[in-house]
Amino acid sequence: MKNVLLLSTLAGALFAAAPAFASPECTTEPKDKWLSEDAMKAKATELGYKAEVFKVEGNCYEIYGYNKDGKQVEVYFNPVSGAVVEEEIEEKKDEKK
Repeated sequence: MKNVLLLSTLAGALFAAAPAFASPECTTEPKDKWLSEDAMKAKATELGYKAEVFKVEGNCYEIYGYNKDGKQVEVYFNPVSGAVVEEEIEEKKDEKK
């Protein structure tokens, strides 16, 4: 009985932590409604981003690159509107406390 309780507790903890590693929910629209990758890259550039890596992640367009301030970022975009859904500024190793 203790093993069952332990396993169910561990499984619950793993599933609870899973959303922390998932990409955000960017759209529910089908892919035929999405901006083309080239159009999204142009939109990101208009918004001041310089993409080093561009990819589809879940239901988002995602870039790794730099923002208009030159900070290294990971950004998720709504692939229909091109709006920023989430931006994470990457910490440089020498900036960590």
